[in-house]
Amino acid sequence: MAEKTLADIQREVDAYIGQFKEGYFSPLALMARMSEEVGELAREVNHYYGEKPKKPNEEENSIEMELGDILFILSCFANSLNIDLTEAHNKVMNKFNTRDANRWTRKNGEQ
Repeated sequence: MAEKTLADIQREVDAYIGQFKEGYFSPLALMARMSEEVGELAREVNHYYGEKPKKPNEEENSIEMELGDILFILSCFANSLNIDLTEAHNKVMNKFNTRDANRWTRKNGEQ
């Protein structure tokens, strides 16, 4: 499968949502959906790495699928607010590379 950029993902999600009269959910509904998906991810992480094993009758999910669900909802959220995720990512990386430039110990020993 070919790699996709964030812009590709946003366009693909927009094309999918564009098929339906209902369109994107409201920002508040998308926030609730995002919270729900993050909770499902937390549950999976707890099953795999925590002290809470799955019950025998519990549905089999995966961390990968939960992260995919979060990426889908994140793309919906960004699209509904006309936010370019690549641009948002670039701004955040600039913030971390400037504000937090000397916060952590680098592997190569340089500051």
